[in-house]
Amino acid sequence: MTVPIPGESRAGGAPPGSPPGGSLGGRRQLSDEVAAYVRELIMSGRVRHGEFLRLERVADDLGISVTPVREALLSLRGEGFVTLVPRRGFMPAPLSRRDVQDLFEAQAYFAGELAARAAEKITEEELAELARTQELLEDASRTRDAEGIERANHRFHRTVNLCADSPKTAWLLQLVVRYAPRRFFSSIDGWSQASVDDHHLVLAALRAGDADAARQAMRAHIRHAGTLLVVHLEGRGFWDDGGAG
Repeated sequence: MTVPIPGESRAGGAPPGSPPGGSLGGRRQLSDEVAAYVRELIMSGRVRHGEFLRLERVADDLGISVTPVREALLSLRGEGFVTLVPRRGFMPAPLSRRDVQDLFEAQAYFAGELAARAAEKITEEELAELARTQELLEDASRTRDAEGIERANHRFHRTVNLCADSPKTAWLLQLVVRYAPRRFFSSIDGWSQASVDDHHLVLAALRAGDADAARQAMRAHIRHAGTLLVVHLEGRGFWDDGGAG
């Protein structure tokens, strides 16, 4: 499970920091989307340190030109997520088990705070919406509908985050949540059922208006997802050195 960040306030509206209209803004948005795609490739274990990210291949996969791919990889280099090997190209930076755990621990902290604040503000209508979304998640999980699972999961967390009405905390969460492989999580063994089960605990705490229980349930949920990702990466032989460091 990844925690989507609300792009608007509780009252709605455009996300803060949205790029202006025009070609420059559109190109920047496309570059951001490419960066998200490459992060997910790396965090899901589909590419790893020692393998080169070919600009032309990524561009072909996404049906775009090479320019936004190059811009995205340069941006990821600035984040320390990829490295540039002179005269050879870009490759993922080394990623340890501890790195993955740290990213999910940070995500768990902020997502937990948002859930706690949501517990103090959530309305009956919003609780009903969460219950309906949970039903959609369970239906999609039973039928193994990967897109339906991802869509319902995203909607569940988005609703919780919007209920918190805490844009600064949501912004901080956004800095770390982008490293979670949202589009590939439904293919990780155990994730769909974990999401269904964990959401029940979050929803129960929200219904009770228990901020501390909501905080703890959400943090446990995110940590659970991080553990499943670590196990997934280990199964793919992602860490040849045992993942230390």
